[in-house]
Amino acid sequence: MNFFDTLQEATQQERHELFNLPIIRDALEGKVSLESYRAFLAQAYYHVRHTVPLMMACGARLPSRLEWLRKAVCEYIEDEYGHEQWVLDDIAACGGDKEAVRDGRPTLPIELMVSFLYDLIARDNPVGLFGMVNVLEGTSIALATHAAGSIRQRLDLPESAFSYLSSHGALDVEHMQTYRRLMNTLDDPADQAAVIHASKVVYRLYADMFRGLPRDGENLHAPV
Repeated sequence: MNFFDTLQEATQQERHELFNLPIIRDALEGKVSLESYRAFLAQAYYHVRHTVPLMMACGARLPSRLEWLRKAVCEYIEDEYGHEQWVLDDIAACGGDKEAVRDGRPTLPIELMVSFLYDLIARDNPVGLFGMVNVLEGTSIALATHAAGSIRQRLDLPESAFSYLSSHGALDVEHMQTYRRLMNTLDDPADQAAVIHASKVVYRLYADMFRGLPRDGENLHAPV
């Protein structure tokens, strides 16, 4: 079995738990309140703004034996640069306060997730950052492909309120094809173990973030 398939198999339980959360099932059916969508965008901003810095830190720490992976990191950075602004623009387009979000703090699961990833790069194995890619891009593909259109219709929002989610559908499909190739080239057992471990941790924390989002018009105690 190639490593990409091994990774999916190793994280099957965590992925199953995430996609079976009530709020995720609601989203896949388009049953999302405006408060929930704004809250999701706020938490997305708090991790998306770290994507490029995390990738830069990862690239700087990769050993010379993984120069081929550093090149891929550089390309990924170019693709991802500025996406946090898309999230802020979406928040404004659906009536939220993007300045309050920009100046605010994430909920604990996202704060822990970002902190874990920086620590993983600095103290452990920087290759583990690709566990984050596995979780976040796989999830955004599902939400963009199956949920964005029906959520927009339900909430009667303009397309400009979905630039982050909609664009990441096609973009992340392409990224995941590249990701599969990269992971199948990764042959060191320690690197593979780091990616699996990080995937499990990020799945857990990302699911905790979704558990904290409001449903049915409830309010999240964070700026949105």
